Amino acid sequence: MLKLDLNDCFKAPDSLIRLDEVLSLLDARLAPVVTPETVPLAEAAGRVLAEDIVAGHTVPPFPSAAMDGFAFRAADLVEDGETALTITARIAAGHPYRGHVTAGAAARIFTGAPVPPELDTVVMEEDVRVEGDTVFLPPGLTQGTFVRPAGEDFMTGTTVLRAGRRLRPQDVAMVGTVGRAEVSVFRRLRVAVFATGDELVEPGQPLHEGAVYGSNRYGLVAAARALGCAVSDLGTLPDKPDAVREALDAASRTHDLLITSGGVSIGGEDHVRAVVESLGAIHLWRMAIKPGKPTALGSVGDAAFVGLPGYPVSTMVIFMMIARPVILRLCGATAEPLSPPRLKVRAAFSFTKKHKRRQFLRAALQAGPDGVPEAVAWPTQEPSVLSSLVGTDGLVDLAEDATSISPGDLVDFLFYQQVQV
Repeated sequence: MLKLDLNDCFKAPDSLIRLDEVLSLLDARLAPVVTPETVPLAEAAGRVLAEDIVAGHTVPPFPSAAMDGFAFRAADLVEDGETALTITARIAAGHPYRGHVTAGAAARIFTGAPVPPELDTVVMEEDVRVEGDTVFLPPGLTQGTFVRPAGEDFMTGTTVLRAGRRLRPQDVAMVGTVGRAEVSVFRRLRVAVFATGDELVEPGQPLHEGAVYGSNRYGLVAAARALGCAVSDLGTLPDKPDAVREALDAASRTHDLLITSGGVSIGGEDHVRAVVESLGAIHLWRMAIKPGKPTALGSVGDAAFVGLPGYPVSTMVIFMMIARPVILRLCGATAEPLSPPRLKVRAAFSFTKKHKRRQFLRAALQAGPDGVPEAVAWPTQEPSVLSSLVGTDGLVDLAEDATSISPGDLVDFLFYQQVQV
């Protein structure tokens, strides 16, 4: 099993590094830190596959009927008008016919049932006329219609799923299709989540003067769990270096990854970055990105560390763009791209960018006058406005060198769903 080189896994050549460079570093230097385990197929959804799944048999293993109807020989069709065939057999799914259907005869057949080798075509039940034991077929039928050939899905020896894939419901179904009752997956990544700040009050508690409810931690816990992690919610840390040091040190002994919100900037009460440096190392700090410039990557003991900004929007956007890729690689999800595909959409707003950082604008999609999807920017792009994430569908991705957007411009749009689950 490859191990993460925590001594230099996040090291970067610049103090203000571009997002693409960060992702390239993560892709090149991070490796799974979790070991495989075998789980029942019913418990495999959301887990990361630790083995290639190779088909041990052909699917379907025999020619089968794609519709309820009648199976027959195409050679028996008359050139003009109806074809009359005698019904001599009835074949249901799971019950192969052991006899032989002779020339001039047809078999009543149901979806999924094996088609006898002497027959080659199926006609739908609603397209025929039946009188007694005779079926009348309409003209114009084509040989091979509604017969699924053996191996239509895949053949013996085909690799149907590759290791490193996070198993979706359809992937779990595929494992079942090849006949596997159990599957080897990577152990869940153990993630500890902290928030920091004396101003944070737990939801449900009285809100005193100068305080706000702490929501970042709950969003991060939900996001990490959606990625299949085993998450420990370790609460809110006070703005005291000793308390931060004790909590991070203890968590690093039992977790693979530590994620914090707040305390990584340059303020007098931002203690997290200094504490991480005293316990391990900060390998990367500050990125050419907006929101989220003060993000920090490093290590505490044997655990990787991701320090996110404290503003709610910055926290969630940087989780999507940076913490998610870290999680994917540490948990073995090597088949998943670190930067999901963008959709080109038309902008329905104007925007001017005055810096050289990669910027992500929150925007909603709506149909334009011609029905083509348009991106509509949220009225404010301040990183403290959490409602801008709730009220939008995704992010408009502006490259570092971009300067402005005008209505009608094509922009790169990233749906939240692509980076959350």
